Amino acid sequence: MFTSRSVRAAPLWDSQRQRFVGMLTITDFIKILQMYYTSPNVTMDELEEHRLETWRQVLKGSVMPLVSIGPDSSLFEAIKMLITNRIHRLPVIDPETGNVLYILTHKRILRFLFLYINELPKPSYLQCKLRDLRIGTLKDIETATEDTSIIEALRKFVNRRVSALPLIDTEGRLKDIYAKFDVINLAAEKTYNNLDVSLKKANEHRNEWFEGVQKCNLDETLYDVMERIVRAEVHRLVVVDEEDKVTGIISLSDLLMYLVLRPTGDCEGASLRNEHGPIEEKDETQYPEEIDNESSDSTSNIQEKDEAGCPGQ
Repeated sequence: MFTSRSVRAAPLWDSQRQRFVGMLTITDFIKILQMYYTSPNVTMDELEEHRLETWRQVLKGSVMPLVSIGPDSSLFEAIKMLITNRIHRLPVIDPETGNVLYILTHKRILRFLFLYINELPKPSYLQCKLRDLRIGTLKDIETATEDTSIIEALRKFVNRRVSALPLIDTEGRLKDIYAKFDVINLAAEKTYNNLDVSLKKANEHRNEWFEGVQKCNLDETLYDVMERIVRAEVHRLVVVDEEDKVTGIISLSDLLMYLVLRPTGDCEGASLRNEHGPIEEKDETQYPEEIDNESSDSTSNIQEKDEAGCPGQ
């Protein structure tokens, strides 16, 4: 299903209860792989015979109530619900029929805001540099190398609750990236019987549309970062220094919280989720899933501002 439709999640329907009860996500697939994989010498053919109900039973301990919203709710309410519940997908459900009308994501919302940005009041901080705003995760970045095995990357995804791993060399320079969505290639290629292969090898199966790791630096403005992440249609930018060494990650949820929730004061408690820090994501097997990074540095303290209205160092 994930491979044929190139989706990251799908609503789960309970025929006995006659309603949607959760979201099936790539995180669930990763957890199943991690549970059943033992070695390259033991095949996992039974995975192809599994029913969705089997997955739900195996992952029962992580099941959370479905988080959804109605079609008459405001966009602000949807953004707040996504961020406070630490989820990436919010089903919009018809209250009369119980049907899922569509699914809202950080990516679609930020794209909408960017498309209409010229029709909205532009805050001056859009021209502030990232190093002044301190948006994103700028410490304790979880990384891997091209020699890291797939199974080890899966452990990092689950145990550290991160959604992507920048791949670095021995000097800490950015070489590539391996994200949760890349795991779907294992299903598409049916190569999940050997998860001891390296991430470099795994990335050889990446689709031809991949154009390299999208990155930025701390001297770029918030508007530049917003434009790049929307135009590249990615979920995160890797922050690098002048030597291309990884110093942080900025996610869609970081941007939405700073742009929408922070000005209203509604980011408290939601906040300051840090994909690569100590605050854990919810599990979206509700199924809430991966969250990208939000840093405790993002909006925590009132800072002095310079003449342009940007916070000082």
